[in-house]
Amino acid sequence: MIIDLAVIYTARLDACRDFYGLLGLDLVPEQHGNGPAHYAATLADGSVLELYPATRRPATGYLRLGLTAPAHGPRFLPAGRHTLTDPDGRTVVLTVPQPTDATTDE
Repeated sequence: MIIDLAVIYTARLDACRDFYGLLGLDLVPEQHGNGPAHYAATLADGSVLELYPATRRPATGYLRLGLTAPAHGPRFLPAGRHTLTDPDGRTVVLTVPQPTDATTDE
């Protein structure tokens, strides 16, 4: 079994989009039919992380996420494991890989 979709419901949609975007997620705006506008990122393994506004559904409560950043970012953190907190107070453990020659050349 694999996880292929994770949805985070938040009352701070823009702040969460900015936070997860800084971590290296390529969040794109989406809207399906008459559903709410939201953001989605497809991860390297094909799974999808979505950020939805907490409207009829309550905000996603305590959640601990473990993410590995892409090789090209985030550049504001050194290589290693970092425990961060998103705008709603969720714990995000971010692993930043050691840059290689291919990822440091620009």
